[in-house]
Amino acid sequence: MTAVRTETRPLFIPDQIAAAAGAVALRRGSRPVASVCIDSRAVREGSLFVALPGERTDGHNFLRAAVEAGATALLVAAGQWEGRKAAVEDLAAERGTAVFSVPDTLAGLQALARFHMGRFQRLKRIGITGSNGKTTTKEILGAIVSRMGRAAVNEGNLNSDSGLPLAAFRVDGSHEFAVFEMGMNRQGEMDGLADIVRPDLALITNIGTAHVGILGSREAIAREKKAIFKHFDGRQTGFLGEEEAFSGMLSEGVNGRFVRFGPRTTRGFGGSESLGLDGTAVNWEGLRIRFPLFGRHNLWNALAAIQVAVELGAPTDCVRAGLESVRPLFGRSQIVRGRFTVIWDCYNANPDSMAEALGFLNELSWPGRKVAVLGSMRELGSRSEAAHEAVGGLAESSGLDRVFLFGEEMEAARRRMEDRSGRISWTADMEELRRGLEAFLRDGDLVFVKGSRGLALENLAPTLPPAAAEGTA
Repeated sequence: MTAVRTETRPLFIPDQIAAAAGAVALRRGSRPVASVCIDSRAVREGSLFVALPGERTDGHNFLRAAVEAGATALLVAAGQWEGRKAAVEDLAAERGTAVFSVPDTLAGLQALARFHMGRFQRLKRIGITGSNGKTTTKEILGAIVSRMGRAAVNEGNLNSDSGLPLAAFRVDGSHEFAVFEMGMNRQGEMDGLADIVRPDLALITNIGTAHVGILGSREAIAREKKAIFKHFDGRQTGFLGEEEAFSGMLSEGVNGRFVRFGPRTTRGFGGSESLGLDGTAVNWEGLRIRFPLFGRHNLWNALAAIQVAVELGAPTDCVRAGLESVRPLFGRSQIVRGRFTVIWDCYNANPDSMAEALGFLNELSWPGRKVAVLGSMRELGSRSEAAHEAVGGLAESSGLDRVFLFGEEMEAARRRMEDRSGRISWTADMEELRRGLEAFLRDGDLVFVKGSRGLALENLAPTLPPAAAEGTA
């Protein structure tokens, strides 16, 4: 399931960098490129270092460090080299490091990734996007297809305009399948990702409210996600949920075939049974499969992955083994058992995933107390206050024994919740939250932790069992 390259042949020779990225050679070199990096700390002998501008720093500040670490070549933005070359030029000449210039280094990085992916004509490419569930669906499908043949699956957060190209460079000629998660949070981003991947099969898990503050509406989110189908030419297949409200708009005008997934439409699905925190029993093609992830949302992720796998011709034993092997990733429905049982779901949060989680908690049978730490949901724009108030209403009616609200935006949820029992508190201070938890929690409690990634709720690990602790489900 790894995307690590195994071929020994180089990724690029210098002339290919110039041609593929439309680059000007400021300093020529002859050594081939074996890997591509955007972080100078990851540079190794033979790397191409692409200097990207960032919110906190600029990759051009680390050109010398990249050369010192063994970079074969540098890709810099036009106009940046003149101000930087005094610190780098002599060392680059000594090491034989090539330097290439492009108008935009991100566009150059993506052009190189497109060129690289264009080499693999027999590769079956799968692209997955959506507001919720795309990472988990990618992991499930990756677990299945890796049992069918050699598969490249993008790892971690390599799903963005800069991350996905790095995942593409890990594909080589030995791979039969490549599964790419494709994320976006701004207009036009999906178009660039789809141009790199050119998926043969493309799946949208759902259209929700994640990034609605940036894109403005769910309809705008749907329009942006639809770009995953932009390069269909009639031979490709798209996948949409059977309950997707925007399915008509998403498929309209797309030159390809569409298949639905869900409890009624995923081929071979014969129902399921919740096993609580132990996961879900999935009945498929006469098999009873113990799927380790809990909740209706994860069942839908599994059904999406199964439908794509069936389309790829996956044998039943590969589907079963893949589903049974899946484990939660960091901060995504991780279960850690100790003095209390903790569900770490702190990788991200939006109104849809919050509602799904609170519904699951409400239905879950638990012998002890149920406690929730609900952090702010980011990138909701003008809808933020109403969305947080709605979460407050759901939490108020959920039957939770204690609710800790955290983050400035969550103050709106506190205002919505009429609390006469003292079971609800709010703070924007991590230490105050920690003290409140320490004072309240006792053995046997179930603690659910969810919030947007920027809140870094994993900092509660000194108070709660850490997400990396032994015993993670």
